[in-house]
Amino acid sequence: MNFMCSWSGGKDSCYAFYKAMTSGYKPTVLLNVMNEFGDRSRSHGIPKAILQAQADALNLPIHFFSSTWTDYEVNYIENLKQLALDYPITHAIFGDIDIESHRAWEEKVSKAANLEAVLPLWQGNRKQLVLDMIDAGLEAMIVSCNQELGPDFLGKIIDASLIDTFESMGVDACGENGEFHTLVVNAPFFKHGIAVEIKNKAVSSNYNFAELVLLN
Repeated sequence: MNFMCSWSGGKDSCYAFYKAMTSGYKPTVLLNVMNEFGDRSRSHGIPKAILQAQADALNLPIHFFSSTWTDYEVNYIENLKQLALDYPITHAIFGDIDIESHRAWEEKVSKAANLEAVLPLWQGNRKQLVLDMIDAGLEAMIVSCNQELGPDFLGKIIDASLIDTFESMGVDACGENGEFHTLVVNAPFFKHGIAVEIKNKAVSSNYNFAELVLLN
């Protein structure tokens, strides 16, 4: 029942980690995919030092590898196989909720490494999952978002009133359609919170990004 968690640093992977842990699975190692330059995460654009700080707060090792989107699957399987050799893991935890193609991919890559994919949030109500996450004490900061939300949402902590704002704008409460991404800065199962600062805000294509720095 030892697990590897696919770790983006955001709310869904963190809440899936928590749900797996409370269901009797044992956290063993985190896995994050970096961009081809190795300086920030492929999915959420979070600096490596901040992801490492999250792992330290969880008292767990985190395994990084760099990849382009083109080679993503091949590299993911290769690194998953290596983790299965280096750690006594039997399961792989993922934070997806209801996108069937994502689940199929996660089951495929896990099977290639002789691991069982587990999706603790699967088919939960999106809004209720976020409310439950808040109730569980997870503090998630918006670190990137589309132009529909705009740069003023960067740095906001997800709470019930913000979810109401999202709904009034027609934005999914969970951001599952890619409207926004988050960074978990504290949780009851962290040894300590993660202190970050937004140094700047940048725009790439249709997306706004917070340029984050880790504070000592």
